Amino acid sequence: MNDSTNTPATPVGTSDSNGDADESLEPDAVVDFESVGVADEETLARLRTVSFYLDEAFEIPGTNYRIGLDPILGLVPGVGDATASALSAYILVEAAMLGVPRETLARMLGNVVLDATVGSLPVVGDVFDAAWKANARNVRLLEARYDDASPAAVAADRRFLLAAVAAIALLLVALGAATALVALWVLGQVGLL
Repeated sequence: MNDSTNTPATPVGTSDSNGDADESLEPDAVVDFESVGVADEETLARLRTVSFYLDEAFEIPGTNYRIGLDPILGLVPGVGDATASALSAYILVEAAMLGVPRETLARMLGNVVLDATVGSLPVVGDVFDAAWKANARNVRLLEARYDDASPAAVAADRRFLLAAVAAIALLLVALGAATALVALWVLGQVGLL
């Protein structure tokens, strides 16, 4: 009979006294998905399911258009958009663990940020969530880039990143100009100009 109180702990990934390999993982261990092909397929299937429920779970009666829980959750003030964004971020984290290229992860992050910011607007954001379907876009990107690390795919991601950086820079310049114009108008109204 083996007394478990006297048995020393076996480090993860080593053999115990019987020569059997210990397959357990520490709770915070990073899993190497490249060595486990079945886990990749299970993860992709799970992400497809999450995406389906967030973006396409229900058909609008009388149409062929589908919406998911994302725009419906957005109707709940405060917690609805945060919950939907957290679920969207889950897809992003799983994609990172699968080893998707950084450029694609940045593109997926852009989809999540756009969805979260515009989606947080009352009513308009919910309509945007129903049309944009960031989660379905991200799963499609994940599937397209997961096995395709071709130079053309990487170039497409880099073009997207350049366009996103340029758009953000233009937005910041426009916000600065608008702020300056408003400040000048206020100063004119007060009589300081």
